[in-house]
Formats: sequence, C-alpha cells, structure tokens
Amino acid sequence: MLADFLAAVLNLPVISQDLTVIDPHSLSNKKDDKISVLDVKVRSKEYGDVDVEVQVEMHHDLWKRWQYYSSKMYTEGISSGEAYSRLKHAVSIVILDGCLIKGDSVYHHKFRLYDAEHNLAYPDSMEINLLEIPKRKDDGTALSPWLNFFAARSEEDFMSLANMNPAMEEAWGVIKYLSGDEQERALAESREKARRDLVAMYDTGREEGLEEGVQLGEDNASRRIAHSMLDLGIPEDKILVATGISKEQLAKLKDSI
Repeated sequence: MLADFLAAVLNLPVISQDLTVIDPHSLSNKKDDKISVLDVKVRSKEYGDVDVEVQVEMHHDLWKRWQYYSSKMYTEGISSGEAYSRLKHAVSIVILDGCLIKGDSVYHHKFRLYDAEHNLAYPDSMEINLLEIPKRKDDGTALSPWLNFFAARSEEDFMSLANMNPAMEEAWGVIKYLSGDEQERALAESREKARRDLVAMYDTGREEGLEEGVQLGEDNASRRIAHSMLDLGIPEDKILVATGISKEQLAKLKDSI
C-alpha cells in the first residue's frame, strides 16, 4: 500500500517495496499519543528518507514546522565523521484535510530548494509535498484516486476505489478491520475528542488574547494622551476625567517626565 502511494506522489512508475520503517513507534497506543501528529517515517532505496504525515488542523506555524522536520530528517542521514556524499534525498509528504494554500486549485504542490531566476533546482535536496484533499480532482494521474480514497466516507466510495487498484483494495481491508476493532475505535474516538478539545482551547486563547490586546492598546493610548496633556500643563483632575487612567498611573507618568 505504502509503496503504491509513494510512487503516485513522487511520480515514479514503481517504487521498491523494500521499505524500512524508521520509527515503528509512531502510531503506538500510548497515553500521550492522543493529539500527536500521525506520521510514518520510512527509508527508500530510491528516495532516501520519507516522512508521510496527516495534518487535520491548519495552523500558522505549519510552514516553519515542516521546514524544521525536513531539515532534521536530512541531516540525520549521516553520522558524525561520515562524508557528505552519504546524504540522501529527504522527502516530506503531508496529507492536508484542508486548504492551506489560497488562490489556486492545485491539489499537489512540491517544494524544493530552487533558483527561481535561472530556473534551476538544487540537486539531491529536501522536498516537501503538500496534498490538499479538498482540492482533489480526477485528472488521470495515479495520485488523484488516492486523494479520493482519503476523502471517502461511505463503504460504497471505498469499494469503488478498491476495485480500481489492488493496493487500495488492501487498504480498504485494513480500514474494515480497524473499524471493527473495539479498542482501535475507542482510541480513534479518544484522539478525535482530544483534537476537538485542543482546537477549542486554541480558539478560546485567541479570543482572550484579542480582548487583552485591545485593552492593552486602549491603555497605552490613554497614557500617551495623558502624557501630552501633562506637557501642556492641563490640570490633573481634567486629565483623569479625559483619559480614564488612575491617579497612580498619572503619578507614574509625572515621575517619568
């Protein structure tokens, strides 16, 4: 399944099934994994290290995070004292359940180090692939059915895609097995609840932060006005009424002049 998906993303006719899972504990059932990023890190003979990640929520720091992860994965390709020639391609593949890139309808963006002025790509470097599920379309590529598979919700949708591709047929079998496993279903529900709670916490924090920011801005503006009124020699009682600041704040302003 993974070999077929990687070949579709990387636009290769076929990729070796000799893939090594670098971190077999990524999806282990641990107490602290409820809100962890779901990813699979593998090593491929053709492409070096590949990280496949599922991202549900869109956050402002995702670009930096992917750049950091890809750089770290690239540098981990060699040990201390080894030659740079041993460094291999490092590929990140992110499946997005949302639209991060605004203004186009392209569902697959491939980012690499690139000289835009001379139209030249940096050889054997890092590569970040973003797959935006909502932008999926049937364009005749090997990748578009996989995007439809990730977006499928009904048994009919899965079955129609499974009939098109042996790898998807196998994937559908895995999904049916996991869906029927009570422990796996409870774990999935627990992850989803934790994700919703985290989103709610972020939203609440953002709203509170905005309110605090507005209040801070108003307080700063009041102090600046009071400062100017003091310079003009306006009586303190009138400054207090006009700006709404406290006597203690006004006293500190006088001391700072």
